[in-house]
Amino acid sequence: MNTVQILGNLTRDPEVRYTKSGKAVATFTVAASNTFTSSDGETKEQTAFINCVAWGKLGESVGNLRKGNRAFVEGRLQTRSYETQDGQKRYVTEVVANF
Repeated sequence: MNTVQILGNLTRDPEVRYTKSGKAVATFTVAASNTFTSSDGETKEQTAFINCVAWGKLGESVGNLRKGNRAFVEGRLQTRSYETQDGQKRYVTEVVANF
C-alpha cells in the first residue's frame, strides 16, 4: 500500500499550470515538522520539506491557498526521472495528492 499523509504549512504560493488538454496541475511544497528528544534529553525539532502535486479540480482548489496556510495532504509517493539538457539523469520524489 502506497499511502502518505502530511500535515504542515505551505512554504510558498502553489504554482498552477494547465496541460495542453486543459487539465490543471498544481505544484507546492509543504513543511512538516517533527519534535523529538535527543539522547541528552534536549527537545529538538526537525522539518521536512515535501514536494507535492495535485491534478484536475483538486489542483485548481490548491491554487487558492497561500504561503503559510496549514495544509493536510493525502496521496501516494511517486518517484520519476528526467534527463537534463546536459544529459544528466535526475530523480524527483513527490506526493501526488488525491484528497
